[in-house]
Amino acid sequence: MSIFSAYAGEIWALLAAIVWAIAVVLFKKSGEAVHPIGLNLFKNLLAAILLIPTLWLFGETYFYPAPFEDYLLLLASGALGIGLADTLYFKGLNALGASLMAIVVCLYSPFIIIMSILFLGEMLTFWQFVGVTFIVSAVLLVTVEGRTNTGNRRNILKAFLWAVLAEACTAISIVMIKPLLTRSPLIWATEIRLFGSIFILLLVLLFHSQRKSILRSILSPQRWGYTISSSITGAYGAMLLWLAGMKYTQASTASALNQTSSIFIFIFAAFFLREKITWSRVIGIILGVGGAIFVTFG
Repeated sequence: MSIFSAYAGEIWALLAAIVWAIAVVLFKKSGEAVHPIGLNLFKNLLAAILLIPTLWLFGETYFYPAPFEDYLLLLASGALGIGLADTLYFKGLNALGASLMAIVVCLYSPFIIIMSILFLGEMLTFWQFVGVTFIVSAVLLVTVEGRTNTGNRRNILKAFLWAVLAEACTAISIVMIKPLLTRSPLIWATEIRLFGSIFILLLVLLFHSQRKSILRSILSPQRWGYTISSSITGAYGAMLLWLAGMKYTQASTASALNQTSSIFIFIFAAFFLREKITWSRVIGIILGVGGAIFVTFG
């Protein structure tokens, strides 16, 4: 047995983290010209189109014989966790930069824990509590830095709020379909969630006062390459690698390796986006990722 076959799930999960980190850097570059709503709509449309032949390739059906309520739940989950959450994520990314967002997104794990306790009856262990404390401390640390180093404190606090809300919406959208995912094909479920996100974004765009400028921003020639490449790597490539990691290794192991994306984002932001590295950010990323690991294995 080769090393790859023995650790296939771990390799896929780690590759998912790296590919997602690359996508975040590309999203940041695209976001310099493309409106968050436009960027989110484009990436979801492209991913939904690419998943159609992918479903056929993996032998999954386009119309899975699930109850109508499952379809509605997946659509709602996609509207909240992809449509709203990713738009807020892009707004936060544009304002905070990739390195700070890498720390804030560690809040995803505590939010999952909180929602699981409230709605699934799960219990918080001691080490999970320690992990949550680490992550919250990391976010508070970089929030203080952001307020200190940024001229417009109101805008930076709003950006942190967008980022926190993005993670909360993502966590809620996953917990609400967690029992459903155990009995459903993952690629099919992802496709239905994408349809839900596309529907809500089109609805928002229809009534948005700046809809024409949002649509024009998608076609921005100076960022077209970044928009396409970030959408393919982030919404499609990283997602398939994430699914492979979940399939071929334990979910807890895959989740811990996925969380290393924050480290890769932090590093890539310094090298490719020339974002400043400070001691508070280094401590923040260590606390954030360490806390996420505690939460995962606690």
